[in-house]
Amino acid sequence: MEKLLINGGKPLKGEVMISGAKNAAVAIIPATLLVNGVCRIENVPDISDVDSIVKMITSLGAKVEREGINTLIIDSTQLKTYVADPELAVKMRASYYLMGALVGRFKNAHVPPPGGCNFGVRPIDQHLKAFKYLNCSVTTDDDFVKIDGSSLSGGNVYFDVVSVGATINAILAAVLAPGRTVLESAAKEPHVVDLANFLNSMGAQIKGAGTDVIKITGVPSLKGGTYSIIPDQIEAGTYMFAAAATRGDVVVKNVIPKHLEAITAKFLEMGLGVDEGDEEVRIYAKGPLTAINIKTMPYPGFPTDLQPQAVIMLATVNGTSIVTEGVWESRFQYVEQLAKMYDKISVDGKRAIIKGGAPLVPAKVTATDLRAGASMVIAALACNGTTEVDGLRHIDRGYEHIVEKFAALGADIQRVDD
Repeated sequence: MEKLLINGGKPLKGEVMISGAKNAAVAIIPATLLVNGVCRIENVPDISDVDSIVKMITSLGAKVEREGINTLIIDSTQLKTYVADPELAVKMRASYYLMGALVGRFKNAHVPPPGGCNFGVRPIDQHLKAFKYLNCSVTTDDDFVKIDGSSLSGGNVYFDVVSVGATINAILAAVLAPGRTVLESAAKEPHVVDLANFLNSMGAQIKGAGTDVIKITGVPSLKGGTYSIIPDQIEAGTYMFAAAATRGDVVVKNVIPKHLEAITAKFLEMGLGVDEGDEEVRIYAKGPLTAINIKTMPYPGFPTDLQPQAVIMLATVNGTSIVTEGVWESRFQYVEQLAKMYDKISVDGKRAIIKGGAPLVPAKVTATDLRAGASMVIAALACNGTTEVDGLRHIDRGYEHIVEKFAALGADIQRVDD
């Protein structure tokens, strides 16, 4: 079993290049199933979640070639089935995007319930509701969600709660549906906008992505073309928190600073130095830091995917901070592992209370999910001594070349096989 050995206690310094957005890639790759032509997708992150979604569309009959490590050539013109492979789908949550893509392509979809990180109930009721408003019928059994889209057409969809996944699935289903679709209370996340931009570049007619009302006029077909995925907001935030936790000086490059405003606002509130350029952000320590409170919310609020990284960074700051989880019900499960390194974090429902300023201690810890794994790496980097982090399959799902990138910032980090 592979693990990371990290000898921490050194400020990170230098530059790090951010990869393409995981959450955009795992939506755009299924979206290529709607395209009657060849898609060239650039800036694709080299991560295991991308490998998984590529295997899924390949099993459906798509032809996928790699051009270097970050470019995919996808030809979905010869798809042969609308039934997704259960063994592949269980590995990741984003497998549910096959529902919208296959309904749009075949007017039919059989897709198993999704897998991925486990931190609470993550129902797909909003997804299924959207399909019904688009005049599909939905049945479920122990193995598949079965969607009959033989009457697929535009419709008005109102989401009871803001859901990124349901918004994306509704967009995928509506793009080729005859008529006009209006999505109200839609998610505004950057990867929702990126998906809409990709589809529009292939001939779709989507307006309003990035607002809470998205309007889609169905088109007969989509053509092929080239598209480059946006930078990963969450990967960028992870390196920003690592720089802050180690009191370093790091330039995070290839980013869209506007996507990071909720993070940089908190850094400024704490007393960190933040310098923004056109496509980069510099984070540096310039004096004592102040404890703060954070609440995660849908975009443009503070991202839930950066909550674990924020918690461990706040452990390095004198004073009491409170982090409230406003998206997922059980995202503090990782604190039990983190307590091996820092035991002054208590959880009360959806709140973590961090009494910061005590030294972190090295330990053997396990990544319990993707972003929790990132927080443990940050804890190890901020801790004097050698920490072992295992459960790397979670980290590999969303971070491209994490060892090499941290090593280039001066971290003493290596990946070893027991």
